[in-house]
Amino acid sequence: MTDTLRPELAAVVAEEEALLARVRAAIEGARRPGATAGLRSAEALEALRDEAGEARAEDLPAVLHEMTVRHALAERRPTTALPDPASPYLAHLRVDEGDGPRDHLLGHVTFLDAVADVRIVDWRVAPLARIFYGHREGDEYSEQFPGRTAEGVVRARRIVVIEGGELTRIIGPDFVVERGHAGWFEPARLAMAGGSGTAARDGVLGVASAAPAAEARLGGSARRGIDVTAMLDAEQFEAVTAPPDEPLLVLGSAGSGKTTVALHRLARVAALDGYPLADMQVVVPEEGLARLSRRLLAPVGAGAAQVQTLDAWALGLARQVFGGKIRPCPDTPGLVAALKRHPALFRALQTRFSSLREESTSYDRLRRRLQDVFTDRAFLGGVVDAAGGDLSRDAVEDTVRHTMLQLAENPEKELRGITDPERRQAIDGRKVWEDTPQALAGTVDLEELPILLFLRAWRGRIGGRTLSHLVLDEAEDFALFDLYVLGERLGPTPSVTLAGDEAQQTVSSFAGWKQTLSTIGASMASTVRLSTSYRCPRPIVQLARHVLGAMAPPQETLAAREGAPVGRFRFPTEAQAHLFAADAIHDLVAREPRASVAVICRDDASARRFAERVPDARLVLDGAFTFEPGVDVTDVDNCKGLEWDYVVVPDATLQAYPLDDDARRRLHVAVTRASHQLWLVAGGTPTPLLPPAG
Repeated sequence: MTDTLRPELAAVVAEEEALLARVRAAIEGARRPGATAGLRSAEALEALRDEAGEARAEDLPAVLHEMTVRHALAERRPTTALPDPASPYLAHLRVDEGDGPRDHLLGHVTFLDAVADVRIVDWRVAPLARIFYGHREGDEYSEQFPGRTAEGVVRARRIVVIEGGELTRIIGPDFVVERGHAGWFEPARLAMAGGSGTAARDGVLGVASAAPAAEARLGGSARRGIDVTAMLDAEQFEAVTAPPDEPLLVLGSAGSGKTTVALHRLARVAALDGYPLADMQVVVPEEGLARLSRRLLAPVGAGAAQVQTLDAWALGLARQVFGGKIRPCPDTPGLVAALKRHPALFRALQTRFSSLREESTSYDRLRRRLQDVFTDRAFLGGVVDAAGGDLSRDAVEDTVRHTMLQLAENPEKELRGITDPERRQAIDGRKVWEDTPQALAGTVDLEELPILLFLRAWRGRIGGRTLSHLVLDEAEDFALFDLYVLGERLGPTPSVTLAGDEAQQTVSSFAGWKQTLSTIGASMASTVRLSTSYRCPRPIVQLARHVLGAMAPPQETLAAREGAPVGRFRFPTEAQAHLFAADAIHDLVAREPRASVAVICRDDASARRFAERVPDARLVLDGAFTFEPGVDVTDVDNCKGLEWDYVVVPDATLQAYPLDDDARRRLHVAVTRASHQLWLVAGGTPTPLLPPAG
């Protein structure tokens, strides 16, 4: 029934149901014995020949192209894949190129039936899909297709959800209709709106994440231009003003102002005698947070402090200590990296190298010793066992295999006998072994450099100047090897600030705060726990706590303000989920061009797939955020410590976030990046980490 719908929406439903019936009938006809490669194709080709005979000259290339496709289909075996009749397509595009409207459907399998006037194209490869993704209803378009330029107008553009062969939802440019138990209806629409300027950017230190209740009262537009230093709450101020020679651990949930406190404390310490700013250092896990920290330090007069990522710090110090012959591995396998940063390896190496002497801590000697370790299956198996389930058994073979490739003869030496330079290069000008396993020969993993530095510092000296103050942000992601070496750079009374949240760890290196402080030499550190989230409004704070489940801290996080409800949307497939999210983001940016939007995916592969749907988005997988308005598509590993006005999680599915602790922490990180509004979109079975949909 469509009696409850407005007449124009009832007409849309009737039209889409008739179209679906026609498509299902065509697919059923193609399923009959002999139909796919025989009669149906012959009838379709005959119809196309008639159409070609009557077509205008400018339309002829398109008809001929369709005939070519149909010929190819006719020559296939009867087992040619057909669209699934339970969900044959995911979107409907109607265009008019001057000779009347024509309907095209986007699906996962190309299926053409000219007799039934059914055209389904594979959205992943069909040139026609560019019109759907790049234009909106009412837009004029001009797209270059094989053999012709397509020019016309988009008459209709709709996302359709078909489940079990039944149309259940239609999403248009300004409407949504759903099928319920009593028939079709218009659900209440949840729009992303009103959040521009909520998140910290433009060089303002932690506006959203540092500001206390006063900021919540002021609101986004009213607070611009206010120095956030004047808005620190009592907990934050207490932490900032802690004695400089007293190590400090700042804990708190996402958005509670940990970064703000740590950087403000650095600025205050720098203003005191005996603490040179030039000898201060900030180390963070990821490039995105490093870039933000550099921007945020300038307004508080601490821009000269050195800010580095863990990788940059380790590589720079290793070259300083061991010389410049280090050639880093471009990409360490995930399981290998996890093993080399795990606390179980830290303890195992202390036992293995208990008799190591200082004269044996040169780079070459330590590398040989570690290569023996990382090809010793029995030793590595013991590390995995001691990890208590944190490490996969597959890490043993992955580590041995990876190490053997690094031990191989350098390809450069093998090709010395070839005197012609051109024969040592591929046709694209690169060396012939690039992007092959042979390229790993002679490299060292970035994750291994802190191990080498640890062994050197443990049994010798690493030298260098003493740091007057050290800040470690997102400290839960530091390995014990990192912490030991960093601790060696501090004075006898360590001036250090660690900021972190155990609920946000995304790697297996965290050994607990007690061992973290002990390893860096700050066992007597004071601890400040920030209890209020200023970044995230109450709906997100409550959701984030539910996501953590039993891992949530005993003390409930307070939210400084109310906010927009969390949007939750489910679709049968990833393609439909991505289409819906991309459309919503397009509309949001059109309404609020100054908004900052993040699409945070589970991993880089998912981020790359989604970025294809939003042509103007910035795909950021290396931390190179601009902190400018617009859309950033990224993954969980790159977004820690950062915030945006709006956040969309486009893969809130069981596959991406299963029911385990690692998934809980990663999803928690993703959802708590939003300072105004959060949308969770699932293409498939939703993740069980979310509360039941209301």
